[in-house]
Amino acid sequence: MESVKRFERAGGTHLVLSHLPYHDLREWDENGYGPIYERTVGLAQRSMKSTGVEVYVTLGPYPVDLVNLEKKVGLEEAKKILIDGMDLAAEYVQEGKALALGEIGRPHFEVPDDIFEVSNEIMKYGMELAVDLGCAVVLHTESTDPETCEEFGKMADEVGLDRGKVVKHYSPPLITFEENKGLFPSVLASEKNLRAAAEKGNRFVMETDFLDDPKRPGAVLGIKNVPKKTKKLLEEGVFTEEDVWKIHKENPEEIYDIEVEL
Repeated sequence: MESVKRFERAGGTHLVLSHLPYHDLREWDENGYGPIYERTVGLAQRSMKSTGVEVYVTLGPYPVDLVNLEKKVGLEEAKKILIDGMDLAAEYVQEGKALALGEIGRPHFEVPDDIFEVSNEIMKYGMELAVDLGCAVVLHTESTDPETCEEFGKMADEVGLDRGKVVKHYSPPLITFEENKGLFPSVLASEKNLRAAAEKGNRFVMETDFLDDPKRPGAVLGIKNVPKKTKKLLEEGVFTEEDVWKIHKENPEEIYDIEVEL
């Protein structure tokens, strides 16, 4: 909540909150992902009560969980736990407590083939649920390039999910269709990335991947980064007012079917 206050003081008005891998809740009892999702929704609600910031939530089984669970309970049971977590996240979306399914996907590091294949199955299942829910998915995967974007795009095509509803978290500045294959890039908002993105267009959103982890202060980028960088690049003429309106209002509205009041 204190971080959200800093975000607000820097000019931030809206943000998307995804849950951390809360290690103290990784007991995997009969409650599954319930306590993890409840903590995240609770943080969002308390943050909105103490600030004027609109906090949206995305929920879904964190892909790396499959790696850790496979060691504890075996791959089939691990897959079941993540599928159950995806179903539960879908309930939160249906009830209006969450905006989208995410971050879902596959581990961002090399894993054995069977883990990789099951991760893809779970990710595709999440996309199927998103079609039924009419919501977006936010993908956590390995580093992205046009080839992986096309892979995820084809996966979305197979289940009938609009590629524009597939948000690539932690994206480099893959802004053109030739680069992102119709997926929606959520660009990690370093100044270098943003300058590169702005040269190609304004079909992207911005993220910090801010963790708010006391053991890793400021990781990945600070929470004030998006409003501060937006103002700086607008003043320098890198962004136009039209770009800022597109990036921070029209694009999120298109992705998430929300109304962003600025």
